[in-house]
Amino acid sequence: MNNNKLRNILIGTGIAAIGAIGTKAAVDYFRNRGKEEVVDESQGDAVATSPQEVAYATVETNSVQDFLDKSFGEAGRYVPNRPPKIFDYQGNQYMVIWAYDNKQQKNQMLAFLYTDQGRKMIASVGYTNQKTDYNLNLDGTPFAVEVNGQKFRSGQSETGGTNDVDFVLA
Repeated sequence: MNNNKLRNILIGTGIAAIGAIGTKAAVDYFRNRGKEEVVDESQGDAVATSPQEVAYATVETNSVQDFLDKSFGEAGRYVPNRPPKIFDYQGNQYMVIWAYDNKQQKNQMLAFLYTDQGRKMIASVGYTNQKTDYNLNLDGTPFAVEVNGQKFRSGQSETGGTNDVDFVLA
């Protein structure tokens, strides 16, 4: 696995505050809602040694603000509210951002897959305590979105309200 791809995504999205790149068992990585600990700053880039491992970059939560402003054309509409996940899993690169949408007055989880053709949104989930709406295209990926203990992979619909949404292994 070439971690330059991970760094190129960060640079391409304008995320300058790059922490170390580390590896972790994928199941543990996706379960963590907080900021990833940097095990060893001097290790530089790390390489996933098995298909069950993820290589990830640690970035500051607010470092994705510029990306959100440019991507959606409205400065300050989305404000990051949970550490983003920028990672390489089984040879594909992904970015997952949690933010508050000031226009729609709800939390939002946005997931992107990076390909040679560019960035593709594969999940968009808006959620409040009253309801959760989603538009998912996770077929063909090993991922699902978890809402209130239920996993969703594809489709456009809504379900019960929640205070958090996770991006997990299917």
